[in-house]
Amino acid sequence: MTAVTQKPQAELLYEAQLRKERIFRTHVGVTWLVLLMTIVFFFSGQNFLGIKTISLDNIFITENLAFIAGGLGETIRISILSILLAMILALLAALGRLSTFPPFYALSTFYVSLIRGTPLYLQIFFFFLALPQIFPAWATVPGLWAGVLALGMNYGAYMSETFRAGIASVSKGQREAALALGMTPGQTMLRIVIPQALRFAIPPMGNDFIAMTKDSALVSATGFVHELMWRATKVGRAQFNNLEALIVAAVFYWGLTLILTYFQNRLEARMSRGDR
Repeated sequence: MTAVTQKPQAELLYEAQLRKERIFRTHVGVTWLVLLMTIVFFFSGQNFLGIKTISLDNIFITENLAFIAGGLGETIRISILSILLAMILALLAALGRLSTFPPFYALSTFYVSLIRGTPLYLQIFFFFLALPQIFPAWATVPGLWAGVLALGMNYGAYMSETFRAGIASVSKGQREAALALGMTPGQTMLRIVIPQALRFAIPPMGNDFIAMTKDSALVSATGFVHELMWRATKVGRAQFNNLEALIVAAVFYWGLTLILTYFQNRLEARMSRGDR
């Protein structure tokens, strides 16, 4: 007779942990499905136990779905360009806040203080309406770039703290070792410090990108950028179907957020492998 081999205790504990996680995810998925079905029923227009749910104009949604969806490309373009500008400004501001040269330090802290001390809504209108009064040539620039500038500068100020913490997390010993190898301070920053700081800063930047995608809706208030929110409010007001139009826009924003969150989680999981 052959002896029955038993699994090691560690392997059994690992399998039990996996089963526990699968059960937890299943329960979460079922709860999400129930909540989603509840929301759908709430807007179904049905009469249940004397409770009349909200009835939507499905004809309006069908006829204007493609028009509202046409703003997705502009929303994504604004978000991508703004996050790239924000990364550059955040890195420069972080380096300035760590600088021992007074003008650089003063410039970076002034920028962060000014942007954090004023509302994003005001900044958007400043670049759209007030800046052309100072520089008349700016009036010929497409409204998209005014929105990108406002969002990029705003998020750059807030993201600078993330970059500053990432740069500060690199140990002094690594800097000294780089100098001992003959690297200049600039080479040390580019080859040793910044790559490690980016590894620290990139996961939080995913949250900033998701938030920026939603904040890009504020640009629609100017009327110059025809992104998702602008298109939804335009047809909603014109046909007196604001509820339906805003629900369609909300679904698009929510779906976009879910997709971005999925890729962010994958990125965080990939970058955390080196910490295990």
